[in-house]
Amino acid sequence: MPGSLGTPGGHDSRPASAAKPLRWAADAVAMMREGARVRLDYSTQSLWRVDRMIEEIRREGAPYAAVERALRGFGAYGGEVVVRWAGGEWVQSGGEFWVRTRDGRYWDPLDEARRCFAGEGSLRLLCRDAMSSG
Repeated sequence: MPGSLGTPGGHDSRPASAAKPLRWAADAVAMMREGARVRLDYSTQSLWRVDRMIEEIRREGAPYAAVERALRGFGAYGGEVVVRWAGGEWVQSGGEFWVRTRDGRYWDPLDEARRCFAGEGSLRLLCRDAMSSG
């Protein structure tokens, strides 16, 4: 998406529905940088690190309630990667946040992060599928 955040060409205006997911993603980036000493750069490759971090949290046996906010941040980060590299946009419906790609398909990266924590999902694969869908 020319001119979108994270791509050459600078910043463009974002819909109001993007404000919360952008903040959650930024919080996840800060948490990973400060807590785990892992740098996330909104690249598709960085989703490997996010998937591994979620897997590590799951293996440690953390209760869902203790990691719910972090998972939301990881999901928002994954969604923002899709927005930046697959030409998507954040949309909000009924209090839920989704990413819509150019082909009109909807993706739920916040739920995908929860599925990853349950051992059934992958933000990296969601991004790959979103990028190949359109």
